[in-house]
Amino acid sequence: MKFKQSEAQNQRIERISTSYLVVGIDMAKETHVAQVTNNRGIVLTNRHLSFSNTIEGFERLQRWMEGIQQKHRLSSVIIGMEPTGHYWWNLANWLTHKGLQIVLVNPATTKRNKENRDNCQSKSDPKDALVIADVVSRGYYYEHTKQTHVFQRLRTLMSDREFWVTNSVRLQNRIIRWLDIRFPEYSSVFKDWTCKRSMATLKEFPTPQDLAGRSIPEIIAIWRKHLQRAGGSSGTQKAAELIAYAKRSVGDVTALTEAKQDFVRLITEFERITDMLVDIEKQLRALLEEIPMAAQLRSIKGLGPIFVAAILAGAGDLRQYEHGRQLLRKAGLNLAESTSGKRKGQIIISKRGDSSLRKYLYLATIQLIGINPIFQELHQHNVQVKHMKKQQSVFKLVGKVARILIGMVHRAETFSPEKASYLVSQAA
Repeated sequence: MKFKQSEAQNQRIERISTSYLVVGIDMAKETHVAQVTNNRGIVLTNRHLSFSNTIEGFERLQRWMEGIQQKHRLSSVIIGMEPTGHYWWNLANWLTHKGLQIVLVNPATTKRNKENRDNCQSKSDPKDALVIADVVSRGYYYEHTKQTHVFQRLRTLMSDREFWVTNSVRLQNRIIRWLDIRFPEYSSVFKDWTCKRSMATLKEFPTPQDLAGRSIPEIIAIWRKHLQRAGGSSGTQKAAELIAYAKRSVGDVTALTEAKQDFVRLITEFERITDMLVDIEKQLRALLEEIPMAAQLRSIKGLGPIFVAAILAGAGDLRQYEHGRQLLRKAGLNLAESTSGKRKGQIIISKRGDSSLRKYLYLATIQLIGINPIFQELHQHNVQVKHMKKQQSVFKLVGKVARILIGMVHRAETFSPEKASYLVSQAA
């Protein structure tokens, strides 16, 4: 059965019957604002509620909602909010723990519906709360599903890893910049400056001036503090190249003492973050052992532990999705187009979803195209037979990856090259 957004929206509208109190909450760091309507969007209070981001504020919201329910004889309540940054998280968890139904509204939907009620572009927290309630009453929301503890741990670890990877990249760029200024010939000796011999060199001889007066045996002897096999033909060659380049280097020598102090700090911080990332990856691997479906996903050649962890962290339990298209929509990889009359607009991906999940689904597909024979063949067929552009083929295969992942989890199967080869024959 094909998943249609219009059908899903109709189901959500039908779910909100006349017995429902619809609550819209505009989130902020310290003070939230709530407004309520019935299932037809009619406002039920003369004044909105402002409440603090504390347990006292949360309890005040609960009493306020219960009072309105009793006054208007409404037996059920549905609470909508925008997932604004991290401000919504504590309130949503508290309300979920109380057994209340929480739904989320896309901020873009709220923005586009601000003028529906009063034909005015004005903005305020009470108006935003009312717009959210109105949007929920018309079925433009998606369910807030609190993931199990193991998936929450996975998401936290991946978020932590993303932060430190970003910092690591910044440090690497700054180190490369430093070398380009102070020792531009260094990359001619070490293509990968992060290798063990290079790191030993940068700690002991960061500038050409530290190398120019040294002999090959002296350099190798100092390397032995950091390397088990410092010498040999490879070590001798590298040491000779370093000395030769250092003697005719054009690197800047101004403020050299201060520059070297800065470089020591950069290298020390880079190594510290590298160690943290290694530790985080060990934790991720151990955590994946607790998730049975992770072993299923890892049975796909080319889908490593980081990709599996990132996909499960962004999507949660894949069993909650009925079809791969729902996973694509979660990631904002569903297609969108603008067509009117004789004009046919360009088809693009919506990018309305989890950006981290979108990134890793895309990168995982690139990895599969490079390593997995099945996806290599599918990509070649798309490009050579169907005459797709390479990027178009990649996004086509992202959809196949999503469907394969959901299908594997629902059927409790590992990846089978024989079954996957059926995709190739179907494509042909």
